[in-house]
Amino acid sequence: MRRWLLWLPLAAFVLLAVFAALELRKPADRTVYSAMVGKPVPDFVLKPIAPGKPGLSLADLKTGQPRLLNIFASWCVPCIAEAPQLMKLKALGVPIDAIAIRDTGPAIADFLARNGDPYQRIGDDADSRVQLSLGSSGVPETFVIDGRGIVVKQHVGDIRDDDVAELAAAWRAAR
Repeated sequence: MRRWLLWLPLAAFVLLAVFAALELRKPADRTVYSAMVGKPVPDFVLKPIAPGKPGLSLADLKTGQPRLLNIFASWCVPCIAEAPQLMKLKALGVPIDAIAIRDTGPAIADFLARNGDPYQRIGDDADSRVQLSLGSSGVPETFVIDGRGIVVKQHVGDIRDDDVAELAAAWRAAR
């Protein structure tokens, strides 16, 4: 009768090994989410970077109308991939502002000429100070900001075609 007790440690080890193997098969979510969701956008003022476009400040995000805030760069390949989706959101009437990260005016102008220009304002964040204060970990990243300047949603990574309806709905809900 006590002989089965000898097998108990082996059974526990096998059970633990099976559990560990199952957990290792699941891909880890390495996405870094902002702690700013549900909080006010930090105060900032960014000078313009693109010819003919105004810069961006917190006051521009507190106009009573919700908007998208897209963080991008001309050197960012996924930013090019998301450009058509941003144009679709603009066509749906969603106002979009942008923060250009570590970029130059000529490069941004070229990017907009090649990929379309969905932006009302583009601020120059040369040292990524505003990007980091928003809790953004990279480009592209998009935030839905309500009319009072509160971050209501964060979209990490490039906007894909199947994300357009979700972001448009989040924008409408932020009204």
